Amino acid sequence: MKSAVETLNPTRVRLTVEVPFEELKDSLDAAYKKINQQVTVKGFRKGKIPARVIDQRFGRGAVLEEAVNDALPKFYTEAVNEAELNPLGQPEVDIKELKDNELLSFTAEVDVRPTIEVPDYSGIEVEVDAIEVTDEDVEKSVEQLRERFASTTPVERAAEDGDVVTIDLEAKVDGEVLEDGVASDVSYTIGSGELLDGIDDAVKGLSAGEEGTFTSELKGGSAAGKEAEVTVKVTQVASRELPELDDEFAQLASEFDTLEELKADSRKRLANMKQYDQATQAQERVLDKLLELVEVPIPEKLLEDEINTRKHNLEHHQLAQMGLTLERYLEIQGKTAEEFETETREAAIKGIKTQFVLDELVNKEKLNVNQEELTEHLMRRAASSGMAPDQFAQAVVEGGQVPMLVGEVARGKALAVVVEAATVKDTNGEVVDLDDEDENEAEGSTEAAEATEATEAAESAEEKPEA
Repeated sequence: MKSAVETLNPTRVRLTVEVPFEELKDSLDAAYKKINQQVTVKGFRKGKIPARVIDQRFGRGAVLEEAVNDALPKFYTEAVNEAELNPLGQPEVDIKELKDNELLSFTAEVDVRPTIEVPDYSGIEVEVDAIEVTDEDVEKSVEQLRERFASTTPVERAAEDGDVVTIDLEAKVDGEVLEDGVASDVSYTIGSGELLDGIDDAVKGLSAGEEGTFTSELKGGSAAGKEAEVTVKVTQVASRELPELDDEFAQLASEFDTLEELKADSRKRLANMKQYDQATQAQERVLDKLLELVEVPIPEKLLEDEINTRKHNLEHHQLAQMGLTLERYLEIQGKTAEEFETETREAAIKGIKTQFVLDELVNKEKLNVNQEELTEHLMRRAASSGMAPDQFAQAVVEGGQVPMLVGEVARGKALAVVVEAATVKDTNGEVVDLDDEDENEAEGSTEAAEATEATEAAESAEEKPEA
């Protein structure tokens, strides 16, 4: 076999491959065997039909076609390996010449990973928010805990702000009651904003057994986005009482003996959260600076696939679960279709560019992923997906997604290397020491850790080329 490579542009090549006919022997034998199992010829047992009879009855061309389809993946892969290419996705194959007993010649155009030069990144400087926990932050945290330990007592009076009411709801659109627009025994805290717009004004002043109506735009369900006439009936009114903020409350709500100890712990937890947020912010801003330093040509087909994947996931998974259409989502977001297209394209470009750059850094820095790191990452991914680790691991293995997880961990480690080399200062001008955030850095930013479906699918060089 002979092969040559022609560079069409920085992200696409054309392979020209010539195969002497004797190298097709195994595929020809396999073709005759396959056809033998599929056809019946009178006078011959199934599977025992001579090759010359198959040629006479079904045509040599059918055999050659079967043999070439069988052989193409092998010769394409050999050519790719010989040229040391990193193909993305399936090639477009064109058979140029097929001479029986002489020669097979074909071309294969395929997108490839661009060659990337990552410059010195040690001079990157970014600014992040300073860590500051105010007394107001602590008071708010303690107040939220206090809310969780509130008690309710049924009362014989009209509902007021802060009361917990038990209600029945019925929604009509165009005078018709919606099948999914009826709910009973719903518990609602007046003023919480957790249900429909307008419900607070409708229930305030109502006593148990009374009802009112109001108009509101439905947020979900079969009529999401439509105006509905909603009837609300109050079946119970309960006053809400918060516990006193004292040592007794601290003992009830925590492992601490005093309120001051509880507040001190809240301050510490808030500081840890802000430190985590600060490290994440540092990662994202360092990544942005890194991407500014590198020119990365983007394969158009890969970009198109990534854009379509992002749109599909948003429309058919995320929005579908909320009962929203894309049009309604854009309306809520205050965006035009053109703005959405632009944002999606920019996000897709950044995602692909991030993966290419960090993958190049993985190779440059010779970063490896050990079993412990992979297991820890798998545990985190399982927790975020709501699945048991064993169940998630099984799904990953069965779906052939282990390389994807390895790539996520490796890219996270690559980003951590860049963050470590960068200068990070907070808004007070103080240098931020991220040494305590090693675990967070190793995990990488969302963009670094998430391998997009389209990109991961395209990375396999084992996909079967089709003529």
